[in-house]
Formats: sequence, C-alpha cells, structure tokens
Amino acid sequence: MGVVARAVDELLGREVAVKVMRAYTDASGAELADLRGRMQREAQAAARIRHTGVVTVHDVTEQDGRPVIVMELVDGPSLDDVLTERGPLDPREVAAIGAKLTDALDAAHRAGVLHRDVKPANVLLERGGRVVLTDFGIAALDDSGDEAAAKLTRSGMLVGSLDYLAPERAQGREPGPASDIWSLGMTLYAAVEGASPFRRTSAWSTMTAIVNEPLPEPRRAGPLAPVLRLLMAKDPQARPTADRARALLHQVAEGGAATPEATAPAPP
Repeated sequence: MGVVARAVDELLGREVAVKVMRAYTDASGAELADLRGRMQREAQAAARIRHTGVVTVHDVTEQDGRPVIVMELVDGPSLDDVLTERGPLDPREVAAIGAKLTDALDAAHRAGVLHRDVKPANVLLERGGRVVLTDFGIAALDDSGDEAAAKLTRSGMLVGSLDYLAPERAQGREPGPASDIWSLGMTLYAAVEGASPFRRTSAWSTMTAIVNEPLPEPRRAGPLAPVLRLLMAKDPQARPTADRARALLHQVAEGGAATPEATAPAPP
C-alpha cells in the first residue's frame, strides 16, 4: 500500500520516516479511494494512541495527489528482519518483546483501536531496547465514523496477514481485542519456534488449520509455552486481556514461570 523512506524535516532539523502511497497505474478510482482511506485511517489510529510503543505520527499531507504520512523515525529493524538474520530467538527475549507489545496493544484497545495486522513485519526493535508497533493501515476505530473499516467488515473481505489471522476472523465473525491477542501469540510463536504454526500451502488450508487444528506443541519455547497456548486459545473468551498477557509475559522475561491458569477470560 505504501513505501516508507527516511527523510529530513528541514524546518525542525530532524530525521523522520515518510510513508507515501504507491503509484498504481492499473487501479480503478474506487480502489484508489480505498487506498487513500486506509492511509488516512492509519494516521488517525496511530495518532489516537499516546504510548511509547506506538509509532508517533507528526503530519499528514499530499504529494502529487497521493497521501503522505510523516512519522517518527524508529532506528532499528523489524522483528521479521531480525528473525531472518538470526533465526529463532531465546524464549525470555521473546517474552520481553511480547510484554512491551502487549503494553502497546493495551493502550490501543483502551483508545478504541483494533490493530488487526499484528505480525513480525509490523514490530520494530529500536537499538535502545524500545519495541514499537507500527502500520495501522487496516486498523478498526471504535466509532460510528469509521465507515471504511465497516465496509471491509460488511464485504467479508479478510484483512490482515493470513498466517496471523485469528480463528474467529477466518470464520467471518466480528473481530475484537482478543483477535489482536491471538495475532500477538502467533507472532511470538514464530519468533521463538522459527515459523508460523499454521502456515500451509494454500490460503484455504491455512485458514482450515487455524480454525480446526490444535496448536503444534512448542519445542523451543520452554517457560513461554504455557503463555503461547493461552494467547492462542481457539475461543476468544479464553484468551487473556492485553493487560493480563503483559503480566504473564513479564514473569517469563524476568526468569520466572507464568501461571496462566489464573487468567480471567477476555471480552469477545
């Protein structure tokens, strides 16, 4: 949807990240309008959340008729890049990343924002240890004015990366905060095990596995395994809230053992 580049804000003398909508020569007017709407919603969603774990939006403008988002520059690779370079990560390192991500998701959910596309490529790891959730392009805003997100839901279109899609969304049911928690669990599973657990050879077989097959037993996760099972419970109401998930992940990151059996159900 967009291309991100490093740039300089000459007025304020700082480096920024600039996201520009791609130039599509074969897109219809309606498709271009939808893409513009997604870019605008991305900026609106991120701007609604005041949290160090969410990328800060500085400005929204246009260039040659295409929307442009000016954001803070996060100095670090994506989690996807790190996994490509290093392979599976240590369970406690993954738990620490997850705890920071759940903190950001908690802030998003409290602000009425569903991310709907949590995955390794949308997690940035700043060199100083900060973890940043980015790309709110298909986020849903909890207000009656979010017509673009409502249109996607009504049309039955599956938005988000299939490998990280929650079962209820694969079944066409309404997403909620628990859907983001599932995607977080899939992201952490991939980080510690080296692969998404339900990836198959086709979109249909992947969705079928997500909905019907049990979670493959984690082999590298160690103390993180019980938390992963909880985050990826098939029933959305059995998953923890972001706040509870953060506490469990923090326990593992600090060298302890999580106690997921004490978790209260999340709202659907």
